[in-house]
Amino acid sequence: MSTPAVVGRIAARAASGAVRVFLVLAALFWLLPTLGLLISSFLSPTDLNTGGWWQALTAPSKLTATNYARLLANDTITGSLLNTVAIAVPATLLVLVLGSLAGYAFAWLEFPGRDWLFLVVVGLLVVPVQVALIPVSELFGAIGLFETTAGVVIFHTAFGLPFAIFLLRNFFAEIPRELLEAARLDGAGELQLFTKVVLPLGGPAIASLGIFQFLWVWNDMLVALVFADSAHPPVTVALQQQVRQFGNNIDVLAPGAFLSMVVPLVVFFAFQRQFVTGVMAGAVK
Repeated sequence: MSTPAVVGRIAARAASGAVRVFLVLAALFWLLPTLGLLISSFLSPTDLNTGGWWQALTAPSKLTATNYARLLANDTITGSLLNTVAIAVPATLLVLVLGSLAGYAFAWLEFPGRDWLFLVVVGLLVVPVQVALIPVSELFGAIGLFETTAGVVIFHTAFGLPFAIFLLRNFFAEIPRELLEAARLDGAGELQLFTKVVLPLGGPAIASLGIFQFLWVWNDMLVALVFADSAHPPVTVALQQQVRQFGNNIDVLAPGAFLSMVVPLVVFFAFQRQFVTGVMAGAVK
């Protein structure tokens, strides 16, 4: 092997190693706030007031699970976590189901005004949530949906559908027409085409959309603050109320905030393979 080839291989390996080190450091830097919050949730208020969370690295005996025991005894926080699940799960499933059906219709069904309706959907992507707060509040108040879980779910579903339809329509349109025509020749109807052919092929895109929608709804505070039941708020609003009412109640806020943060992280890491596959498929297409 020639000297230039050896030098080139060594340089390539060194560059690859440097990139890996950089990515590891970037990941650790990104996870540092989460690590700090996790350690803080196991420290007593006295220890947190006398020093930062990093003191537990040199004195691990200070860690205690008392804060989580108090959290589980706090009906406001535990109830708010359940309320958030009751909002995030239906809002995500509705967007996935309705978005998939509409995306298939816009991609492969012929009906009058299809292109114009799709342009309307694309136009709705630029409508900010803040613009709809007052008129939707008046509408929900008139029909009895204001300060209800159903109202929050409907609002999130309505604002999540334009992006879902746009994303899935473009993904479904890339499915080979010959594949659908072969299924039709075998006697498959539109519903069978959708469930047996389109959905399996569109699984990565649907999984990516589900992650985005779930994270957006779970972490939302503005919509929940306006439309949710003030007596049974989601976790983001409940934590904000705890800060406002009990500013030094860190023994409840820290574990509650960590639980609120860890659920989206678990969802993302559980479906990261589908997420990467969907992103890569969209990039290739």
